[in-house]
Amino acid sequence: MQNLLITFGTRALAQRLSNLLKNEFIIHFATSEEVPVFLNSKFTPIPIGSNPTYAHELLKICLDQHIQVLLPIGLSEIKALAEAKVLFEEYNIQVLTPSLGELAELFVLTNPATSVAIHVAYQGQCLDVKKGLNTSLSGVLAVSDDAEDFALCVV
Repeated sequence: MQNLLITFGTRALAQRLSNLLKNEFIIHFATSEEVPVFLNSKFTPIPIGSNPTYAHELLKICLDQHIQVLLPIGLSEIKALAEAKVLFEEYNIQVLTPSLGELAELFVLTNPATSVAIHVAYQGQCLDVKKGLNTSLSGVLAVSDDAEDFALCVV
């Protein structure tokens, strides 16, 4: 199984994604938020997404922890990593974010309710269920009833 790193690991959305993907990946969590001392071993500390060295520091963590798939769920993280996708791909790390152009066009849904069905996709292929979406997007997506419109889900 591949290793997958989810950012904002302390948030409900990250835990929901972990449950969604636990049969397909070995899940790791990272966060820039403060965590209680007794939970330090469960969360890798990372800088905030707006930090200029964010992408490079995350790349180092991915290489050190043998992460093959990176799933950022903070909007500033997604923007930073969308810019650095090529760098990660050089090391065979899939970054599950839309491109910068796609990101500018997407509706962003913050903290989707549990009643909202979400999928984790890489280039339109769902990683949580074996099906394709009518898109080439990557990231955490909510899909409209007619499967024609998508929203990027973030914390």
